[in-house]
Amino acid sequence: GCDPFAQTQRSKLQHRRARINQQINKEMRMRAGAENLFATTNNKVKETVALELSFVNSNLQLLKEELEELNSNMEAYQTDEAVNVPMIPLGLKETKEVDFTVSIQQDFICDHYGEDSSLYDKEIKELMELRQQAMRTPSRNQAGLELLMEYYNQLYYLDQRFFPAHRNLGVQFHYDSLTGVPSCQRALAFEKGSVLFNIGALYTQIGARQDRSATCGIDRAIDAFQRAAAFNYLKENFSNAPSLDMSCPSLCMLVRLMVAQQECVFEHVTLTTQDTHFTSQLCLAQEAARVSDVYLLVQQTMTQPLMKDYVPFSWASMVQVKSEHFRALSHYYAAAALCDHVKAHLRCAVIRHEEALRVHSLCKILRKMDILQDVLSLTHKRSLDKYSELDREDDFDETAEAPEIQHTHRKPDITPPNFSTVQVTDIFQRLGPLSVFCARARWGPVRLICLQRREGGLGLTLRGDSPVLVAGVIPGGCAEAGLREGDYIVAVDGQDCKWAKHGEVVHMLKSCSDKGVEISVVTLHSHDVERRAILPSHSINKENTRQRLLSGAKGQSSASLLNWNRKKKREGSGVTKRIGSTFSLSFGSIRDTEAMY
Repeated sequence: GCDPFAQTQRSKLQHRRARINQQINKEMRMRAGAENLFATTNNKVKETVALELSFVNSNLQLLKEELEELNSNMEAYQTDEAVNVPMIPLGLKETKEVDFTVSIQQDFICDHYGEDSSLYDKEIKELMELRQQAMRTPSRNQAGLELLMEYYNQLYYLDQRFFPAHRNLGVQFHYDSLTGVPSCQRALAFEKGSVLFNIGALYTQIGARQDRSATCGIDRAIDAFQRAAAFNYLKENFSNAPSLDMSCPSLCMLVRLMVAQQECVFEHVTLTTQDTHFTSQLCLAQEAARVSDVYLLVQQTMTQPLMKDYVPFSWASMVQVKSEHFRALSHYYAAAALCDHVKAHLRCAVIRHEEALRVHSLCKILRKMDILQDVLSLTHKRSLDKYSELDREDDFDETAEAPEIQHTHRKPDITPPNFSTVQVTDIFQRLGPLSVFCARARWGPVRLICLQRREGGLGLTLRGDSPVLVAGVIPGGCAEAGLREGDYIVAVDGQDCKWAKHGEVVHMLKSCSDKGVEISVVTLHSHDVERRAILPSHSINKENTRQRLLSGAKGQSSASLLNWNRKKKREGSGVTKRIGSTFSLSFGSIRDTEAMY
């Protein structure tokens, strides 16, 4: 991420937003306390509390208005060379620091994994530094996006390692929202969703800052707004969001807004169309009509009851201005292409331009945007001059109604996030392979087994890799020593071998002295084996299935997480075994060949 203390215009904006959110939190706590006191029967106290409530509510209203103005700030994210209509970028969600030391290091590593938690100080510090760098203001480039994706991919491992379905880990994730009302959840799904939201928001900022006066800048802006549809991925994979800005109606509105802001396609066509041929001008008219219709759809979404109070007024005004602006452009280019109804199309263009200017003048924030004012005035003057010229030539010509322009039926492009481009390594890989050493597994304490070499060898059969499985024992020596079929070997003579391959463990066992060998083993509890073996395939979480394919790790999909559950994807109606999980695989399916030692 970028230096949060750097005094850039964008960092100042983020700092002001964070400060206002802190003040809103304080006022809301005061209001909650005052409302509790308001229930008193003492009339004097009640009057004092009512006065305090009125003061607090007034402060809250002022703070929310100030926050709305910051959230609707578009100029901070535009490039200095901008000559086009400004885009609508989104600010990143602010969060508090999270301390994983107690919940993960002291509780889970010690209690669940039975290991010395102090040995994992480095891993805990690395995780907390990665979160701090990713969730503060990242740089508006590919490096900033990769940092967010790296943290998102790391959350998959964190989920598998430390977030069981039956136990509350106690980690609180705090995030603000565009409405100023903070949200707090213990579900890791909330953390994942917030990271996805910030990825989409960062793409909108990258798209807004491109110089769209050249085709290369337009192409980068198109790509950014297509990838900003991470909001669509968030909408399809997560549900029951605790904050309004991540609710399904809000995400639907944001996806439509990102599709509409692919107006850059129209700018690209305008820039590359040099001739005034009929088909070229008609193509421009149809593309402008398409953009206008998409913005009209966004405007309708923003006026829904749930969204009306949430969406900043400047956003709604900008969307309406763009809808009118592009409808005016469609009539202007239609007039340039046609011989009939030329005057009617120009008159419609002038009327639409004037409506765009009227809506623009009603919004205080938009009035401060000189670039927008210049673009609207320029296009209005161009249409008005053309119309006046025709009006002088045909003073006695009756102007008919302009027919509607059929827009192009180009399907909007939405590019889902590709997390496989950022490869990560499990920070806590020293705990062992996820197939066994995960939060959802249950095993007995580590047992130390002393084996003596006999005439026929050590008397055990091994299968699998990482960790190696004891597939069989010969009655007598191994069984009497306490080794059982189904045990996993985690150490040989004190040397950790959780990640060791089959051949490496065999070599370590063969290299033992005449005194024998000490092996450390763990046993998975049978009730977990049975429970996981009968899980229906349609309950596999869609998000974790994608992450499993991405990372190639062996792990279990998560169940619902507290109040905010991830959506499930039906993948079949039969009962099947879990792919990639040692729990649901029989011993014979782990390795085709076996050998005795």
